Amino acid sequence: MARDSQAALVALNRFGFGSRGGASGDLINAASDPRGFVKAELNRPSGVLLEAPGLQSTPQLGQAAFAYQDQVKQAREAAAKAGTPAEAPPAQTPGDPKPDNKLRRNLSLNMVTTEIAGQMAEAKPADNAMKPESMQPSAAAPPAAKPAPQPLNVIQKTFRAEALARLQRATLVECGFTERLVVFWSNHFCISASKGELARMWAGAFEREAIRPHVLGRFADMLRSVEQHPAMLFFLDNQQSLGPDSRAGQNRKRGLNENLAREIMELHTLGVGGGYTQEDVTSLARIITGWSFAGRQGQLGAPGSFVFNANAHQPGPQLLLGKTYEATGLAQGEAALADIARHPSTANFIATKFVRHFVADDPPQALVARLREVFVKTDGDLKALATALVDSNEAWQAPLTKLRSPYDFLVASGRLLARVPEDPGSYLNSLNLLGQPLWSPAGPNGFPDTNAAWAAPEGVKLRLDIAAQMGARLGNNIDPLDLLEFAAADAASIETRRTIERAESRQQALALLLMSPEMQRR
Repeated sequence: MARDSQAALVALNRFGFGSRGGASGDLINAASDPRGFVKAELNRPSGVLLEAPGLQSTPQLGQAAFAYQDQVKQAREAAAKAGTPAEAPPAQTPGDPKPDNKLRRNLSLNMVTTEIAGQMAEAKPADNAMKPESMQPSAAAPPAAKPAPQPLNVIQKTFRAEALARLQRATLVECGFTERLVVFWSNHFCISASKGELARMWAGAFEREAIRPHVLGRFADMLRSVEQHPAMLFFLDNQQSLGPDSRAGQNRKRGLNENLAREIMELHTLGVGGGYTQEDVTSLARIITGWSFAGRQGQLGAPGSFVFNANAHQPGPQLLLGKTYEATGLAQGEAALADIARHPSTANFIATKFVRHFVADDPPQALVARLREVFVKTDGDLKALATALVDSNEAWQAPLTKLRSPYDFLVASGRLLARVPEDPGSYLNSLNLLGQPLWSPAGPNGFPDTNAAWAAPEGVKLRLDIAAQMGARLGNNIDPLDLLEFAAADAASIETRRTIERAESRQQALALLLMSPEMQRR
């Protein structure tokens, strides 16, 4: 039974988000057939898609964002005309990138709180009865000008709704392997919600539309979907890129922008040292000029939708990686991406990154070679890639040494405590504090995927603070030793079991459990 429990722990922690508490029976189910337990999710491709009431498409969200921006502008103009200040939106709402010190002190992982009511509503003045007499308004004094209220911040409301849908899915799924795949590919093809209002509005939709439908499909299809999504085009400024010899390029001072082309080659496909040159980057940038999205006026299409602007596209054939691509408009760029997706360097880059994420910071080279071969032979079939990973012995024999990322840690804790989130604020605040703000990496290379990034003393201390607060709030109603059985059963180490048994209180024992290797390592 010990061997089965250890394999079950690997199945749930390495490939998923850990065992759920309550009556889920995850560890028992995984122990009976560990590999089959993990691969079962790969046979339910529709389970990767995410739909929830209120979640809208990128064009719908784009139109809502443009309308919101117009409303804010009108409110400010009306306030200026009336001589009264427009009320500014709250400087800090749950999920904003940098919580203040008060949020740090009061941080908790309350997964069943109600939505913070009226966070965008205007603040009510204090009751006059509570003010000193000297602060009472004079009867002769004119009433103070009332600030003009701002429109409801649909940007933040949308971001929180998308975050909640993602967190609920990760908490409720049986194993979580496909959700882990979503997180991996979303970080690989990352955007940053901190880029601006459109990026924040589109962050969740980008993942739902460009990543999820292809997680068990072909890499080439995901690549095309990602690079044509308005969120990626906005994030890497391709809507500003004009072919020097295009009609728009000749009429305007702005020229070629190589941001997207460079990241496609360096971060999305070939990788550093993948055999491309600066000339190839420039050539690809020319090839994908005109890849943009319709603006608020909707002149080229529905506002917020992908469009090919022929007037901005660089005319003529282009030489890329030794191959000439004829001037076929949009098809020129799509053909180039299809070839890059099949390049041997892409296969090696993806296989290495895949193994590093799931198995070890120092990827076993034999496994990398095997997955690279699968990628090539199946024309980038990502389901076949994931299946080959689960079927490998290395993925089961390697020790659980990788430290869970902050997102993994918070989701795993919520699953074990059987707490389905009803409000995303506490998760978002915790992710901000731990250095992994949701959909907001510091750069286009995404969040790091090695122990060195998350094992710094300050980061571990913050995890301990969060675990202690969860223990203080929930420990009275939970037996940590029972919870340890859900998490690891007899795969738990003697040291972990003794540490929990010797705790001074249930609250402390729960915090220690959440910080144990069985919960922190994958």
